[in-house]
Amino acid sequence: MTKSETVETDAGAARITWHPAPGRSARLLLAVSHGAGGGIEARDLQAIAAALPAHGVSVALVEQPWRVAGKKLAPAPKTLDTGWRGIWPALEKKGLPVIAGGRSAGARVACRTATELGAAAVLALSFPLHPPGKPEKSRADELLGAGVPTLVVQGGNDPFGKPVEFPDGAYDLVEIPSGDHGFAVPKRADIGQDEAVKRITDAVVRWTGMLGG
Repeated sequence: MTKSETVETDAGAARITWHPAPGRSARLLLAVSHGAGGGIEARDLQAIAAALPAHGVSVALVEQPWRVAGKKLAPAPKTLDTGWRGIWPALEKKGLPVIAGGRSAGARVACRTATELGAAAVLALSFPLHPPGKPEKSRADELLGAGVPTLVVQGGNDPFGKPVEFPDGAYDLVEIPSGDHGFAVPKRADIGQDEAVKRITDAVVRWTGMLGG
């Protein structure tokens, strides 16, 4: 049964929507936030929140203060990090190892703060390796600096960084064929939209199954 909780941070009020694992089965908590262009209604976030609890992973969908306040534009990375830090005590209260996760800008936040906050691992969905058309402006250092076990799930046609563009490093990468930045696949693709989403959840279930906790 889901429930929402408002958490005050130094960047304003954030909101956590809890999707708990049933009974006492939880061994991990995955906290995952949205990107700069949308909220927790993103297809990948909703699918993960629906799938993971049955596998002993509680999910916390985190809405950054700017989204809760109804603003259309995300603030600077420093402010996003502040909002993320502010929700961390509410996550730790559950007494479980916490995986820091996010899609797009949220993935960058998770990577930047993972070591500092003591995250057990990082889940990076649609990591924006560079702005579209500007591969020279790489953000690889954020991904490579996470310092904890990391899974990247990336669309094969993501304009913010295709899987083949990612540098070698100590992380796992799963490609969603033909997926764009939102994991949408064209009708002519070899896999349908439902299969694309299933590949995302299967990858996350498999990876979290290999983590301690």
